[in-house]
Amino acid sequence: MTVEAGDSALDLAARRLERAISMLESRMNERLAQVSAEAGGLFDQDRAKLATELDASRARERALEDAGAAASAALGKAIEEIRSALGGEG
Repeated sequence: MTVEAGDSALDLAARRLERAISMLESRMNERLAQVSAEAGGLFDQDRAKLATELDASRARERALEDAGAAASAALGKAIEEIRSALGGEG
């Protein structure tokens, strides 16, 4: 900060204020960038966790579908055996 002969105390104070505001803006921008980076990391972690849970849910869904198909086939076979047994007696 250079002092010129025609500078008043008000001019000097205004320059100091402008410099302080500039430094504050710079620090705020740095902090916002840091917070954004941290939040992005948390988002990535949440997304990875949700993807893992989705994969597990899909695996359980496939297992339940397979179990349902097997139960349906067994039930169908049992019905046929019952019909055959009832028809054979009559």
